[in-house]
Amino acid sequence: MIKPKHILIVSSEFPPQPGGIGNHAYNLGMQLSKHGYGITVISDSRSVSGELEATFDAALPFKVIRISVSFIRSFMYVKRLYFLWRHIRHNELVIASGKFSLWSVGLFSLFFNKRYLAIIHGSEVNLKSVIFRKLTAMALRRFQRIIAVSNYTKGLVEQFKRDCIKVIPNGFDASKWTDEPLDKSLHLKGSPKLITVGRISERKGQINVIRHLPELLKLFPEVHYHCVGIANSMDACLKTVKALGLEDYVTFHGEVPHQELKQLLKASDIFVMLNSETKSGDVEGFGIAVIEANALGIPAIGARGSGVEMAILEGKSGILINGMDTDAFISAISNIMHNKSKFREASVLWAEQHRWDKVVKLYIDTINAYP
Repeated sequence: MIKPKHILIVSSEFPPQPGGIGNHAYNLGMQLSKHGYGITVISDSRSVSGELEATFDAALPFKVIRISVSFIRSFMYVKRLYFLWRHIRHNELVIASGKFSLWSVGLFSLFFNKRYLAIIHGSEVNLKSVIFRKLTAMALRRFQRIIAVSNYTKGLVEQFKRDCIKVIPNGFDASKWTDEPLDKSLHLKGSPKLITVGRISERKGQINVIRHLPELLKLFPEVHYHCVGIANSMDACLKTVKALGLEDYVTFHGEVPHQELKQLLKASDIFVMLNSETKSGDVEGFGIAVIEANALGIPAIGARGSGVEMAILEGKSGILINGMDTDAFISAISNIMHNKSKFREASVLWAEQHRWDKVVKLYIDTINAYP
């Protein structure tokens, strides 16, 4: 068959709003576009007016088709199916990323003889509903190729016994995360200074870090924990902070501009991701924020039993622990703080391997391997 030159990416989310799946789809589209592929993206708008998305899309080197916001969610699903039907015929390869994208592209594969590639991140294939699990299983069987962003994510679909699953780790945009001199330095409270970047949520595990702090304070009386990100589950964290008397040791910075985020990271000592699976099956499929911190020379401590295992090079760019083990957490912090130069150098080298301009070559190899 002729190698595909026109690729349709169907994603459940897309920038400028935050989200790991959207960030992945954006960078994949940008990199494939640089390699000469014609890219079209179908995704939802999230702002009611759509002006934010329109301004963002106008600067892109490819076309983005947005599904306008409707208060009746089912209308958006119908619109997405309509636009998918219209555009699928003009592309040789269709890439699906996100739960509804997997389902809808899997459905249309019954009617269009195209090449189909699924990208699975974690939560969308770890659904607790029996019906949704069956829908996902049926959809994934329609794809000739499946890419998992981590070995952990691959393990979530191994029950399908597919031999077409390939693991390609997430990449980061090196142009945004180069460790360059900043316009001004930022002084952060604490020693050591711990930081987590991501939505304040059960999945990201900020509350797990907070619960470790009372014991950590015995060894590091000046420790401070900085949380950066949208506050989805702030109430639970605030209640825990208050109950443990930690008001002077935890700061919630909220969502911040990219340049300020870089300043916060560079002023920190250790990035922490003690994530956990939620009751609904929401999981951390990789943890690209870990790699972005590494790119700035900040090592990480992450929880085993998730995709973060693949984002950390054990003993080099950081340390993996049982996220609920306070002693292990304290030991990991002590290890890194006593070997900061070694961990910093290894972190930068590890991040270098995850540049998108390198990761995209693995995608191109997969695309060109279609029969």
